[in-house]
Amino acid sequence: MNVRQFTDSITTALQAIYAQPEAQAIAALVAEHLLQMDALKRMMDAQKPVAEGAEAALELLLARLLAHEPVQYVLGTAHFAEMELEVTPATLIPRPETEELVYLIKQEQASRVGLRVLDVGTGSGCLALALARLLPAAEVLAVDISAEALSVAQRNAARYAPQVTFEQLDILTSLPQGIASGSLDVLVSNPPYVRESERPGMRDNVLAWEPGTALFVPDADPLLFYRRLAEVGRVLLRAGGSIYLEINEALGAETASLLTPEDFEDVRVLPDMFGKARVVRGIRR
Repeated sequence: MNVRQFTDSITTALQAIYAQPEAQAIAALVAEHLLQMDALKRMMDAQKPVAEGAEAALELLLARLLAHEPVQYVLGTAHFAEMELEVTPATLIPRPETEELVYLIKQEQASRVGLRVLDVGTGSGCLALALARLLPAAEVLAVDISAEALSVAQRNAARYAPQVTFEQLDILTSLPQGIASGSLDVLVSNPPYVRESERPGMRDNVLAWEPGTALFVPDADPLLFYRRLAEVGRVLLRAGGSIYLEINEALGAETASLLTPEDFEDVRVLPDMFGKARVVRGIRR
């Protein structure tokens, strides 16, 4: 079997549960992982026989994929902002929309020096590490309630941004140590924001595998993390500091309304690449 046939066989198998475009995209990732090729080499070597043992290894991966396990967990990695990050079921899989948040912060903050940045709910560390790389003079602290997630983030940091520091805490009840009131320049967070009532519309590969504590909030209080983050921002951000929050697209106006009473101005709801409300940004008065 050559490389092209190998890739096509994966696509065919995955079409049992995925539409063809998604099956093709996943098949490409799996083939490149097993054959230790990048996308260009896979295309250039399409007629080359696959390495010995690749077909046997594929059987094990396909069994997991056909059980709806996300390809990122099966391979143990996810691509984000030019990094290949370790991910596990203790961490959310980074999304392309979250990359847009990184580049927004870079655009608005790159000219400032001596930045202090706090990432709340860091998960795999994707936001904190990307910002540390794009704003190399910044001091970045990342916090999470999950010890398992922090272990993953620290391994990713060792590879990409060892200067980032980490702390385990519950942001709903505690503040990070070592950040004095009014000393922070940027607060960023992608907190849980999916309402429990939205579960039926979600796919099996999310519901069965990604950590529910990082995804879901009660319908009775879907903005509990944003209310707390607005309070934390009021306490920790210096005047002129910025808060950036990834949001539930259905609750943009409601999320933005929490910031003004906490002394934020120029509060904006910003769309993602698909035109959906995705980020609320405000500046501390």
